Amino acid sequence: MELRIKETKEQVAEDFSAFFKECCASGEPVHIALSGGSTPKIVFDQLASEFGKDIDWSQVYLYWGDERCVPPADAESNYKMTVDHLLSKIEIPKTNIYRVKGENDPEEEAKRYSEVLQENIPAANGIPCFDLVILGMGDDGHTASIFPHQIALWDMPENCRVATHPDSGQKRVTITGKVINNAKTVAFLVTGAGKAEKVTAIINKTEGYKQYPASLVAPKSDELIWFLDQDAAAGLE
Repeated sequence: MELRIKETKEQVAEDFSAFFKECCASGEPVHIALSGGSTPKIVFDQLASEFGKDIDWSQVYLYWGDERCVPPADAESNYKMTVDHLLSKIEIPKTNIYRVKGENDPEEEAKRYSEVLQENIPAANGIPCFDLVILGMGDDGHTASIFPHQIALWDMPENCRVATHPDSGQKRVTITGKVINNAKTVAFLVTGAGKAEKVTAIINKTEGYKQYPASLVAPKSDELIWFLDQDAAAGLE
């Protein structure tokens, strides 16, 4: 595990954007699972403005680690957020973008997207092997769309499952733990004081930390990086 702590969330965005560019520099196809949330908005803006012309997007293939079951133009759509903050600002072939179709029946879409991952991403151990999975973490310790009350979804045999938000009841499609932990690199993007308690519990492995889905992120490659601002990392000092 590597910790990369910056003073502000803007500096986290700068650091991660440079890291993202490095991940795409090999000239080989790169398969990346994107995250939703507030921090990626800043990252995507930074990525587009600073490195948009420096990355060979024709070799970058984008997927989503989770998506809300809403139409693609809905304000809550992770896909729409990515379009607004990144995809509309770069030149990437449409055929390189594999969105979760949130407008579809959730169960059917989870099955379809499981197949999309299986068919398009190189496999290791029979499981899709992303080059990079980008994750956020909620104040409750959830990651992707695996929430504490449905932590059993982590160990499901499918690539994707349907999750339910504990408060709103909103359905979401999420990748499962086997896909996350099979990635070559997993990167957490976590900022804000509201995340500090869970960040500290998970990284320091304090009592009860295993109830948080984010604690289960442990890629077989051992390539796990936490990109944190000082607010989120406050309890680690």
